[in-house]
Amino acid sequence: MDSQTAFDSGNIIIYADIRESDTKVVSILKKKCDLREKQLHVADFLLSKRVAAERKTVSDFLQSMIDRRLFSQLSAMKETFSHPLLIIEGEEDIYKLRNIHENAINGVLASIAIDYGIPILWTKNQLETANILFSIAKREQTDLKKNIAIRGMKKKKSINDYQMYLISGLPGINTMLAKNLLKYFGTPENIFTASETELQKVEKIGPEKARRIRKVLTKRYEKSILE
Repeated sequence: MDSQTAFDSGNIIIYADIRESDTKVVSILKKKCDLREKQLHVADFLLSKRVAAERKTVSDFLQSMIDRRLFSQLSAMKETFSHPLLIIEGEEDIYKLRNIHENAINGVLASIAIDYGIPILWTKNQLETANILFSIAKREQTDLKKNIAIRGMKKKKSINDYQMYLISGLPGINTMLAKNLLKYFGTPENIFTASETELQKVEKIGPEKARRIRKVLTKRYEKSILE
């Protein structure tokens, strides 16, 4: 039975990444819906063509902050799905589990919600996670008639998206700093023509970042011997 037939017959379909196969979340969902395990390049669960979920235990969330996996994963979801969400699972105290200052944790949580616009759902255990995943999939596929799509449906990019992508390619510039630069200068052209001194007027753009940006923008392209 393909996904379209299953949807038409009233079945709720959820795709789970194969790395989630041994979890209780998957075993619970198998009893509630048509659970299909695939190697997913983005997210841990696909709930409709527009909704994907990344699931992290409290411990994994903190570790992904440290090794910088978190924002690359969230960026990929944001790029592919119009309604991504993050689930943080567990009853551990997020501020006491690892030796990470609470200001750093709060800063990351704020960035996820505000800069990335990704909702954060908190669950106590795998049962709660499975139940909320099923509820969202049911709402999407039955109540809102949003069919599931294994590859996801990329949202149409706006001019703002292209500008953010362009500026984020500069050395040392992440999404948040790209947004700060665009807000301050107004256009990518103004950023590209700004001096080191002008660049440093933007919050968190210090002398080194400004120097590297100007070097990338002004250094002549050197052909390789293979060209």
